[in-house]
Amino acid sequence: MYIKLFLLAFLFLLTACDSEKPQNNLDGKKLLEQKCASCHDLHMPPITSPDEKAPPIMAVSFHVYDFVQTGDESQRKFKAIAFVEDYVKEPSLEKSFCDKASLQRYGLMPSQKEHVNAAELHAIASYMFEHYNQKNLSEAMQTKAKYDALPAGEKVAIRYKCLSCHRVQKDLVGPSFRRIADKFATSQATLIQTIQNGSKGKWSGFKANMPAFKDINDTELEELSEWILKL
Repeated sequence: MYIKLFLLAFLFLLTACDSEKPQNNLDGKKLLEQKCASCHDLHMPPITSPDEKAPPIMAVSFHVYDFVQTGDESQRKFKAIAFVEDYVKEPSLEKSFCDKASLQRYGLMPSQKEHVNAAELHAIASYMFEHYNQKNLSEAMQTKAKYDALPAGEKVAIRYKCLSCHRVQKDLVGPSFRRIADKFATSQATLIQTIQNGSKGKWSGFKANMPAFKDINDTELEELSEWILKL
């Protein structure tokens, strides 16, 4: 009898643990995008604007992490997570770490307890303090600096994912940019038309047809075609 009761209790515990697994596997990044991006900018470094509804999430993360009170530095991240979990559900001026200027600009955050549950909020807060940190900011700044230093046409190629089918020196799904530059060396206008309208059967040895890129504006077309031809 006791053995049966023990086995039933053990099975109950296993079932309870299984029911919690989906909560433990919540995607904090995706939830942050779904629940927070309508008010907070999520970029790192942030992209600010005069009419933004709330401070960038990076600023929130850095600010809370720095200002949360703890006597044990090893517990700072956990204290920061707990602060966010509490504040998002029950915000108040007394709890806020914001300066007066920020409060005047953005106002007090409305409670989100009707829009996010405890498990989702924990996943969001955990991701915030894992991702928005000084190390990742430094890496993001270095990446941005490298991108900013690129020629305008190469930025267009990256923006429209041209490099998923082409490489500068070697053929991929489509011909290399060097081969394209040779083919259209005497006619930038023809190259622009090809980018806009796509191409079919103009290159032997390639089965894929280049799709039309109608969304590229005139300035971008000029920059992209000039960059390719200079190769």
